[in-house]
Amino acid sequence: MSDKKVIAVVGATGAQGGGVARAILADPDGGFALRALTRDVSKDSAKALADQGAEVVQADIDDEASVTAAFQGAYGAYCLTNFWEHFSGDREVTQAGNMARAAKAAGIQHAIWSTFEDTRDWVPLDDDRMPTLQEHYKVAHFDAKASADHFFTDAGVPTTFLYTSFYWENLIFFGNGPARGEDGVLAVTFPLGTAKMPSIAAEDIGRFAYRIFNDRERFVGKTVGVAGAHLSGQDFADALTNALGEEVRYNDVPADVFRSFGFPGADDVGNMFQFKRDFEDVYRGNRDLGLVRELTPSVQSFESWLTVNKDRIPIG
Repeated sequence: MSDKKVIAVVGATGAQGGGVARAILADPDGGFALRALTRDVSKDSAKALADQGAEVVQADIDDEASVTAAFQGAYGAYCLTNFWEHFSGDREVTQAGNMARAAKAAGIQHAIWSTFEDTRDWVPLDDDRMPTLQEHYKVAHFDAKASADHFFTDAGVPTTFLYTSFYWENLIFFGNGPARGEDGVLAVTFPLGTAKMPSIAAEDIGRFAYRIFNDRERFVGKTVGVAGAHLSGQDFADALTNALGEEVRYNDVPADVFRSFGFPGADDVGNMFQFKRDFEDVYRGNRDLGLVRELTPSVQSFESWLTVNKDRIPIG
């Protein structure tokens, strides 16, 4: 490993960071070695990475000093935040600043920052088409990340800004899977109208990011988006119908109705879907399927992902 460039991956035991980690480990003859950052090095997922040859180190993105120490000697860094752990846009901004300053202090030569569009560029805070959240945001988990982009540029860290997409794993872990209605028929519920939403398997975000690390000169300073497919709500329902062997309907509801569902973050998710619906051309245009297929020809379709994962989707 001594002749390999080290990539430090934040959140290496999670969905997105885990995908990056596994992409590095899956290419033992490549030029990179994995340094997996996690808050708890004793958990099973961290031990599993160590068993596969990763260097596992403790770091907490709320603690800038710990991240700086974990980045020392690394060539690259994959940086992300997880809004769904705490539901605070302001905390995401602080965490991103910690990582950007740590990357500068450690001399990181190529960072990838997992970010999103700033929806306030299209729906200002005083625009009542959707509610303002946490005083500062329309879609907090988008806008906070976008607000933090400047930390990387201001610090002079060579950075690729990566727009990710809706994970298909949200059907398994986030409650977005089919639910059975009073009539006994399954349905997926999104306030998307007829819009097609970019979406992807989390694993393929990791593979795409790994290819970006392999082509620094092309991608430093650039913003690129990743998606496996652009799917409408009806596309989701049709594919699930075929995979599950029973009818799954698409339940298109108004965004206001979705925001009222009451689960943690429902208002933020409702605003997110509304943005993807109302600004479909912008959101889809930022995620070029041609580039994704160029860099990762093995990117999964939703149908192929379902073939492997359909039994993991809880049926509500």
